[in-house]
Amino acid sequence: MTDADNRLVAVLGSIPYAKFLGITAELAGDEMTAILPFADHIVGNPMLPAIHGGVLGAFMEMTALAQLSVAAPLKRQPRTVDVSIEYLRSGRPVTTYARATIKKLGRRVANVHVEAWQETRAAPIATLRGIFLVAPSEE
Repeated sequence: MTDADNRLVAVLGSIPYAKFLGITAELAGDEMTAILPFADHIVGNPMLPAIHGGVLGAFMEMTALAQLSVAAPLKRQPRTVDVSIEYLRSGRPVTTYARATIKKLGRRVANVHVEAWQETRAAPIATLRGIFLVAPSEE
């Protein structure tokens, strides 16, 4: 395993809610895809059924945190400063994927955008724009 793989496993392992949701991730180079498998306990509206918006928001936030851990070694887990989530359509009862793009990684703050989709990446179900406090390791 590479250093990025080790950091990814460590960050997902350190978040109890990620374990509860069953979030995993695949890494291809520096591009990470987070995976949220469907389970009954993540349903918010059983009439549709649809994934709970809070679960979807947390999934995208954890995707951003995991991408930041892959991008650079950090002294500690990044802290969320602000997030804005756009829910574009209902999350159906299928596996959901997310990919984060780091728009700016500064010395103290990172700006990250995340897209979540289900069957087709071109049809996202939600997006997140977040600002995170980071403390890169000194080498």
